[in-house]
Amino acid sequence: MSTKPKLPEQLDDGEHLAVLGYEDSFSRSMSLWGNFALGFTYLSPLVGVYSLFAVALTTGGPPSIWWIVIVACGQLLVSLVFGEVVSQYPIHGGVYPWARRLWGRRYAWMAAWVYIWAMVVTITAVAEFGTGFFASLFNIELTPAITLLIALGFLLVALGINFTGTAWLARIARLGLFAELIGVIGVGLYLLIFQRKNDFGVFFDSMGVQGDGSYVPAFFAAAIAGLFLFYGFEACGDVAEEVSNPARRIPRAMQLTIFVGGVSALFSFAGYVLAAPNLQEIVNGEVEDPIPAILESTLGAVGAKIFLVVALLAFISCVLSLQAAASRLIFSFARDGMLPGHRWLSKVSPKSKVPNNALIVACTIPALFCLLIFLNENLLVPITSFAILGIYVAFQMVVLAALRQRFKGWRPAGPFSLGKLGFVINIVALAYGIFAFVILATPGSSGSFFEDYVVHIGLGVVVIVGLIYLFIARPDAKSSAPEGDAIRVATEIRERTGQLEVSRR
Repeated sequence: MSTKPKLPEQLDDGEHLAVLGYEDSFSRSMSLWGNFALGFTYLSPLVGVYSLFAVALTTGGPPSIWWIVIVACGQLLVSLVFGEVVSQYPIHGGVYPWARRLWGRRYAWMAAWVYIWAMVVTITAVAEFGTGFFASLFNIELTPAITLLIALGFLLVALGINFTGTAWLARIARLGLFAELIGVIGVGLYLLIFQRKNDFGVFFDSMGVQGDGSYVPAFFAAAIAGLFLFYGFEACGDVAEEVSNPARRIPRAMQLTIFVGGVSALFSFAGYVLAAPNLQEIVNGEVEDPIPAILESTLGAVGAKIFLVVALLAFISCVLSLQAAASRLIFSFARDGMLPGHRWLSKVSPKSKVPNNALIVACTIPALFCLLIFLNENLLVPITSFAILGIYVAFQMVVLAALRQRFKGWRPAGPFSLGKLGFVINIVALAYGIFAFVILATPGSSGSFFEDYVVHIGLGVVVIVGLIYLFIARPDAKSSAPEGDAIRVATEIRERTGQLEVSRR
């Protein structure tokens, strides 16, 4: 009879973190549903649909709704790749530590550098878009000064809640989830069932957006309707060290975020289109902000006000979740000594168990961007466009790094595994990412060089500045944290859980 002690099927959270080289210093008070709520309110289909509904219809007409389905399927593949990675590496920061452990320090530094700027710019954009709801609710005239004050108010309220700790972050995220579900699924179903004024056939009718030419370019130009929606699921992994049993729960939360977000966005978008009494005018670009008009004509003045309250909760929750995710990425980056002021940025509050200093930065930089928009309101659209492309670049750097490790022999060792399908899914996810890059990087056709190439200019500036800092300051040389150890860590996890012995038999 063997006296060899029975090995656990899965490492406990503290031991798993120790294998990765870190101590368990956070409060693991976030549940699966709290983690899902964080990712969902970051993804925020209500914010995405409201922000780009008019743009999608004027560019691609009602068939632009199909981009929600196309992008949801593509990003689901990305989330499956991320799920395997986070299941082996359930540590704070998401994209940065994943890229570092899959490839190396310099590669991860660039991925995180682009991602940090894309995230803080996204925080800015969401805070700015939310000012319209606040102003409409309280009948305030939205001047540039008022817009600045409301946007700063959103940022400070989110900062105050984040300072209180993970438990309150999860509570508000769940409240935001509830508001999102009412605002997108509830209202969408009501419009579809009781207020339908157009036939379902409109989703196959371009309604003349292509003019005398082919519809194909117009359809691809409307891709932003989906591409802007489906990121945020990675935020589930940004707070990994504050989630109980993250190696199992975070992959599930990511997939739930994509699935529920996709269904919600479809109901919402379809409801607005089918309930619009003046759909052709909206497609023709004759209605500047169509959703409030649709809601007032279908819900009445009181119903529209109630929706504004729900939408406001969703926007605040979205800013809150974005700020929390950005702060954990900054903290993770600083903990490995990869940022100026890393000792200050990597401090964790002994009382609330959150990285307060990183939170301050995640609030201050978006506030400065809000000030720039106050000085030049035309910067909002370019800022939003850069955020989308920057986040997709960072995502695909992780997908590429995971595929590279698979070619070197890596078999993910976390409890969430795709098995033999992992290789195929990884390849298709990368192909989808390249497809998205081509669409996002296609220049505009306004005739203005700056407007047509503003996304390329923004990304170019961030990348060039990042490379200059990387090769002059050499932050990678100042860090001794592990890198490129995917195969070694997978082997150690299998040894500790008995998987290696089983595979040898």
